[in-house]
Amino acid sequence: MLPQFVRYAGAGVLGTAAHYAVLVTLVQGAFVGVVAASTAGAVVGAGVNYLHNHRYTFASREAHGRALPHFAAVAAGGIALNALVVAGMFALVGPRYPVAQVVATLAVLVAGHLPNRAWTF
Repeated sequence: MLPQFVRYAGAGVLGTAAHYAVLVTLVQGAFVGVVAASTAGAVVGAGVNYLHNHRYTFASREAHGRALPHFAAVAAGGIALNALVVAGMFALVGPRYPVAQVVATLAVLVAGHLPNRAWTF
């Protein structure tokens, strides 16, 4: 299970990069609130992560018609968790919102692996 978790985290690097790019662009460039920008980034990151997890992490043979709705449900929980952690941490760290986002990213990483392993793929 550990090698699979390492692949899961590795595949998540691309989704995380997309997430953070959207977050920073919206906060710094469009003056969107941190929680809203992080949530938008999490949606983009989840989209990037789906195909990598289906093909690389879990080498799934599940049809996309079954796996994608399951992934979307797990991702929705992760997006909600992300928003809650970012909001809570942002209250503590203020303008250092990237710190809040890193904590949220780690929480979502840990929380998402087992449901995706057991149910999605």
